[in-house]
Amino acid sequence: MGYRRRCSRPSCGRQAVSTLTYVYADSVAVLGPLSSAPEPHAYDMCQVHGDRLSAPRGWEVVRIEPDPLPAGPSGDALVAGGK
Repeated sequence: MGYRRRCSRPSCGRQAVSTLTYVYADSVAVLGPLSSAPEPHAYDMCQVHGDRLSAPRGWEVVRIEPDPLPAGPSGDALVAGGK
């Protein structure tokens, strides 16, 4: 059983499902799928806190939804050994 990351919010013990990062130069908060590894300048969020996320006045929140389909070869991919 692997290590499960927890929400970064104090006193929240829920499992993290998304990662929050900031683009300070553009005044943007980006909430996307959980990163593959913990990042020192990012915040892991549970579903509840991710849904409640708001940004300071003048900032924009960008929500990136996870891709519902797993990545795989496209229909144009070449098949080894095929003619």
